[in-house]
Amino acid sequence: MAKDIHDILQQDDHLIQSFADLHGLKAQGARTVITRAKGAYVYDSAGSELIDGIGGLWCVNIGHGHPEMISAITEQLQRLDYYSTFYNFTHPAAAALAEKVAALAPSHLNTVHFGNSGSVANDSAIRMLHHYNIRKGRPNKKLVLSRHGAYHGSTHLAMAMTTPAYSEGWHCARDLVHHLRSPHFWREGDGASEAEFLDALMEDLRGSIERIGAENICAFIAEPIQGAGGVVTAPEGYHKRAWEICQANDIKYIADEVVTAFGRLGHFFASQDVFGMVPDIITTAKGLTSGYQPLSATIVSDEIHDVISGPDGMFLHGMTYSGHPAAAAAGLANIAIMEREQIPQRVRKTGAYFEAKLRSLTDIEMVGEIRGSHFMMGIEFTRDRTTKESFGDEVQVGLKVAQACQKRGLIARPLGNVLILSPTLIMDEAMIDQIEMILRDAIQEVAAGL
Repeated sequence: MAKDIHDILQQDDHLIQSFADLHGLKAQGARTVITRAKGAYVYDSAGSELIDGIGGLWCVNIGHGHPEMISAITEQLQRLDYYSTFYNFTHPAAAALAEKVAALAPSHLNTVHFGNSGSVANDSAIRMLHHYNIRKGRPNKKLVLSRHGAYHGSTHLAMAMTTPAYSEGWHCARDLVHHLRSPHFWREGDGASEAEFLDALMEDLRGSIERIGAENICAFIAEPIQGAGGVVTAPEGYHKRAWEICQANDIKYIADEVVTAFGRLGHFFASQDVFGMVPDIITTAKGLTSGYQPLSATIVSDEIHDVISGPDGMFLHGMTYSGHPAAAAAGLANIAIMEREQIPQRVRKTGAYFEAKLRSLTDIEMVGEIRGSHFMMGIEFTRDRTTKESFGDEVQVGLKVAQACQKRGLIARPLGNVLILSPTLIMDEAMIDQIEMILRDAIQEVAAGL
């Protein structure tokens, strides 16, 4: 591998980056080369130390370079580098992780299908439900309800379930998906109280079911907190009421916990412990291995599993790397570390402190709304806070703030007029104070320039 920054960037010209302006990346200085990482920090090719304020990509929950994690992966590779969980084969690491994930998941979610990304986990959930309904003699029950502002992945089906803004100029399986109203009260409330807005959202759900026909809908999929759609938290009680409507109409509820599971909101799973409902399927990835290995899980209810595992049928779904031994070993080690170090319990305190420190930034005029929970936060910038007027795309205000943050030693993620923070879960209060100070200075610098 090249070590000189010029040589690295020349090699990188052959790499297609994800969700990037590929033309703009060719500009000199547009790319940051991360060369190593430790704990809550990463280091670039110039040797600069940067707080990893996005946790890799919502995922490095236990921090970088944890020696126990690295040892677990290494030992597994030395013992069994690869075998599949295909046909009649399994191996100890995948079996043990499936049992452990089922034990952590709510009540009746006791069986697990492993994949290698959140996109695959969500695709798998829909494929399973399509197969489930075919076996129950109702093949037309295959449409999916999603929401504007959702992000469920970038494969052909997962992208269709994602908010349409992410698929502009791209094809996806749109015919299978209907998008409900965005649950973003601050933007979409239109003068109603939060309770009235919640009622309107539920009426939109009920009306959509009546119009499309419950007999044609297999699932409603929702993130407990919308992530890449801008870190949007629905009104209190939203998920439980939506689940009740789905139950009444024989529609399965899929909780996309790709981001929220494994400690980010202070619990291994958020659906029941935070939002008071038990879905029919939970999908997860990212924090399952803290990003050390690519692994996802689609966790299904006993009732669904009983149907798809019944006689006279084959489960015709899976990937070469489903339950990869090294990935499964990483998942087991990750959970063991989180349990021993009580990371979810710590997040309930430090995450609340992080949230409070970020909310203090509302004294800056350019800050319109600060939203999210614990270590999953978004800051939306507005030209006028009273009218909620946004900056135009050409201003690139989120990018400007992110660049000002990086100059001061913090990586944050720009998303239009929003800045996203999803750091590692191991930060202490002193580091959180440092992040708040960097954000304050960076936002004020950009505001002065505008």
